[in-house]
Amino acid sequence: MRTIISAALLVGGILLLYFGYQEYQSFQSEVDQFFGGAGSDKGIWMMVGGAAAAIGGLMGFLRDKISG
Repeated sequence: MRTIISAALLVGGILLLYFGYQEYQSFQSEVDQFFGGAGSDKGIWMMVGGAAAAIGGLMGFLRDKISG
């Protein structure tokens, strides 16, 4: 059961990282950076959440391997 949750966290984290990067590099974010000086926070938060989920998934896999 932990392996399934770890795999789901890892896959979901990688997807969030990908889509967050795409959002951060989008045309709308570029326009916001040009006029407002700051890009879209949505892309940044998606990448932060994706990194946290991916790290959680990897930790779950490592914990299963170490504990047996």
